[in-house]
Amino acid sequence: MATFLHRIGRFAFRRRWLVVLLWAVVLGAVGAGAAGTSGSADSSFTLPGTESQRAFDLLGEKFPAANAEGASARVVLRAPDGERIGSAENKAAAEAALTDLRNSSSRIGRVSDPFATKAVSADGTTAYAQVNYTDAAADLTDADHTGIDDALDAGRDEGLTVEASGDALAAPEGGHSAEAIGFALAAVIMVMTFGSLIAAGLPLITALVGVGVSTTAITAVSAIFDLNSNTSALASMLGIAVGIDYALFIVSRYRSERADGYDAKEAAARANGTAGSAVVFAGVTVVIALAGLAVVNLPMLTAMGLAAAGAVVVSVLVAVTLVPALLGFAGERVLGKARRKSARTPAPAAAPRVTAGNRWIAFVLRRPVKVLMFAVVALGVVALPATQLKLGLPDDGSKPASSTQRKAYDILADSFGPGFNGPLTLTVDDRSPGTARSTAAGMSKAVAGLPDVASVSPAAFNEAGDTAIITVIPRSGPSSDATKELVGEIRSLAADTGSSTGARSMVTGSTALNIDVSDKFSAAILPYLALVVGLAVLVLILVFRSVMVPVKAALGFLLSVLAALGALVAVFQWGWLKDLVGLEQTGPIMSLMPILMVGIVFGLAMDYQVFLVTRMREAYVHGADARTAIETGFKHSSKVVTAAALIMISVFAGFVGGDDAMIKSLGFGLAIAVAFDAFVVRMTIVPAALALLGRRAWSLPGWIDRILPNVDIEGEKLARRAPDEEHQIRDTTPQYTTSQY
Repeated sequence: MATFLHRIGRFAFRRRWLVVLLWAVVLGAVGAGAAGTSGSADSSFTLPGTESQRAFDLLGEKFPAANAEGASARVVLRAPDGERIGSAENKAAAEAALTDLRNSSSRIGRVSDPFATKAVSADGTTAYAQVNYTDAAADLTDADHTGIDDALDAGRDEGLTVEASGDALAAPEGGHSAEAIGFALAAVIMVMTFGSLIAAGLPLITALVGVGVSTTAITAVSAIFDLNSNTSALASMLGIAVGIDYALFIVSRYRSERADGYDAKEAAARANGTAGSAVVFAGVTVVIALAGLAVVNLPMLTAMGLAAAGAVVVSVLVAVTLVPALLGFAGERVLGKARRKSARTPAPAAAPRVTAGNRWIAFVLRRPVKVLMFAVVALGVVALPATQLKLGLPDDGSKPASSTQRKAYDILADSFGPGFNGPLTLTVDDRSPGTARSTAAGMSKAVAGLPDVASVSPAAFNEAGDTAIITVIPRSGPSSDATKELVGEIRSLAADTGSSTGARSMVTGSTALNIDVSDKFSAAILPYLALVVGLAVLVLILVFRSVMVPVKAALGFLLSVLAALGALVAVFQWGWLKDLVGLEQTGPIMSLMPILMVGIVFGLAMDYQVFLVTRMREAYVHGADARTAIETGFKHSSKVVTAAALIMISVFAGFVGGDDAMIKSLGFGLAIAVAFDAFVVRMTIVPAALALLGRRAWSLPGWIDRILPNVDIEGEKLARRAPDEEHQIRDTTPQYTTSQY
């Protein structure tokens, strides 16, 4: 592997114009393909194999008109304090606002009359109207959204409290401030790391190229494969993360090779052969983690994982081809002014500068047992809250308190009860209309007798009379444990009724779907971990030719991700330090969070593992003893790993400042997981454990050693180059020493 990538690096450096041209052609081709696509990304959500999805599909088949894909909104109108919404003045104001809304767009199919449909609260203060559009939410225009806003304002001008919810409302404008802040911080960190604007800019440029190719490619195929609208967002985030990391590592190794006396071309080739090999295998582990999301059997998540994995593959290709080419253009400027000056006028020999990294690794190696035990116990304590993890999907109740959706949610909960915002839809179907009717009547009566049921609507049948819809309003809120228990009780009743009558009864609706999603992810997390960690351990055994190092890497990752989940529960579920992150309301953790965190953080963790430990392995293979190998590898790689981790923490932490609780939790969880893994696991637990294992850390059973191919990630073959060849590629100008880095 090292020899192959060495040749690629030399070719890219020598033929840099050709390499840049080829990437420009690729970017232009996928851009043209994306520009030629029509239609928007699919925003549908399906959950195969669950009861709620089967019931939803049944409704689409039996009630096609009621299950139309048009956008909808619910307008909530409340009278001033002490007044009733049905009074002559307030009723006229409400009807005028709804008339304005009805006339605001030709896309509106129906606006219900709350007074005719008796959609008025028991205390007479609040009413709501259902608004149905003929077009999907993605097809609504700014004029349609303005029409809703103007109608709401008209009602407010008359003294009413008017709020709305639903997908017909304009989505909040998603600015790119978090990404911009992350890029700015990344630039600052890399300038501080390298002392060169050119060296700092190379990883940013190549990351942008990689993300540009991958996201435009996803856009080009989204119309064909109906990719979810979140797919490109995840691919972009991961593409930026690993793209910067991979280029950063190669550029850092290039500067190290120049410091050892190699000319620019050979330094680029050697950096590509050694650091590039680490990049390739780090990329393989990330791809395994992302592609492994398919085990959840959720089409949306599978598409997101595969698209993000494709973005990582592109980032790897960019790193091992475009980075050496750009190094050829940058020339000596990559080294920075101070390094170039010291190369021209070498200072008298001085004692190596003692850095923070030197002091830290010396401390860890002096007390490996105490350091290891303290780090493991600390992460274990932080992970304890994860035992109380509750999963859920975000709804209007989790939106910012200032949003109209949240206000509408709170008014409905106050006037109609907490369960009104999370109704359950019970379907009953049978080939025999008579059986369907009798079963629906029996189910309605049985469900109404359950303790947590506030109301049960009369059964509504389709034209054929073989399928009924029954709406059940719980007494408790959508995310409460009582509602989850109610869904289980209704499904138990349905099973008992089905065994006696033969009719099928199923529960669906957003609340039931939420419960099924949480259960599905909870059941999938262990198989996913087993698959991803198992495959990654096999890859790392190939990379490090060791059993203990990969196993230790996997166990360390589990510690860091559990600690991150514990911190997430403590802040976003229990409310500890919630004011510090600007959290207005606590609640369940998003169902996708644990498995997404595992996939993303595992990929980044293995990046840091490969980057850090390959230099230790390289020193050991080249003759250093076990302890010296740890010191040498840490001194060479800790700085770049620290920079990469700080960049990722900054990017992810930028999302904590957003208003959306889901985005806050995602940014917080990823940022703290990277911090735990990079600084506690990789830079503390890993060297302490390696010090305790000694030579055993790098041993491999003979029978495994014989069947494994030698990928030469350490560049051992490059180190055995002929002396005369070495002499030819050495730069004859005075050089600075590696200790300067």
